[in-house]
Amino acid sequence: MTSTPLNAEDERVLAALALALVDKPRATLQELAQAIGISKATLYRFSRTREELVDRLMAHGAYLMNRSLEEAELDKAPTVDALRRFIEGQLRHSELAAFMIYYWKPDTLQDARAAATWTDYFSVLDEFFVRGQREGLFRIEIGAAVLSESLISLLSGLMDAERRGRIARASLPGMIETLFLAGAQSPAAR
Repeated sequence: MTSTPLNAEDERVLAALALALVDKPRATLQELAQAIGISKATLYRFSRTREELVDRLMAHGAYLMNRSLEEAELDKAPTVDALRRFIEGQLRHSELAAFMIYYWKPDTLQDARAAATWTDYFSVLDEFFVRGQREGLFRIEIGAAVLSESLISLLSGLMDAERRGRIARASLPGMIETLFLAGAQSPAAR
């Protein structure tokens, strides 16, 4: 489940394909190409089958989520700044996140590469919350794994609500930070 950096146009096409697959999960490759305004030949450059496309989008989404996790510098940046950068980084790739949420299957983690990718992702996030607990920012009675899962659930839910037009994108980063910290922040840090 690996991917590499792409040029801006390829990034745009993959993001559009990800949303097209969420919005039209039964669409043929031809219909997906038409939905995002590219030729079938251009789509074939990315993948020749629907299964290949789903695999490629899952790998690319995982790559982007992990890259934004690294860019947030959760291990060394000031805690609140790192949290803010993490949220903003994850939101930058909301199309791929929506796709990954929609196409996630419980057996995904049975693939060794996928399991390693997401185990590492959550380990970094858990360590961030442990650091924040030691600093007195996050509640100590809530485990780091619970904080990680809560933040990802909040991000996922609100990204989906934004995609469906229920909330404005511009207010999303601050809203997620505020809602998360309202429940996770240590009373002493308020």
